Amino acid sequence: MSDFRALEAWAGALLQNLGAPARRALARAVAAELRRRQGTRIAEQRNPDGSAYEPRKPQLRLRLRPGRVRRAMFARLRTTRFLKAQSSPDAAVVTFIGRTQRIAAVHQFGLRDRVNRAGLEVTYPQRELLGFDDADVDRITDLVLAHIAG
Repeated sequence: MSDFRALEAWAGALLQNLGAPARRALARAVAAELRRRQGTRIAEQRNPDGSAYEPRKPQLRLRLRPGRVRRAMFARLRTTRFLKAQSSPDAAVVTFIGRTQRIAAVHQFGLRDRVNRAGLEVTYPQRELLGFDDADVDRITDLVLAHIAG
C-alpha cells in the first residue's frame, strides 16, 4: 500500500498540469483497466497479495448429483453489471453496485451475515475482492506516463 501512496504523490503533481477533460479521460482509462484486472483476479480466486481464497464449504445438494460439480465463487459478481468502473476528473473508482455491494463487503472484510432470509448467521472468511497489488500499481504508472507523453 505504501507503493500506492508514492504513486499518488508522484502522479498528483503531474496531473495538476492537465486540464479537466484530459484528467477525466485518464481516470476513465485507469478505472476501466482496474475493473478488468480486478475481475480477472476475482475469476482466479486470488487475494491481492497472491494467496488463494479460502474455499467454500461443501454443499450437500451438489454432492448428491452424479459427477463432480465445482462452482466458481463470485461468477456473477465480477460481471460488468455489478462491478462498475466510475471516473471523474479527480477520481477513478471501481465498486460494486446495488445489493451486491453488501455481499461483497461481507466477503471483503469477513463479516457475519445470514445465509438466506430465514437462515442462521455465519461468519464468512475474508476474501478480498477489491485491492491493489504491485502489478496494478505498475500498470497505473504505465497508463499515466503514456497519457502524459501522448
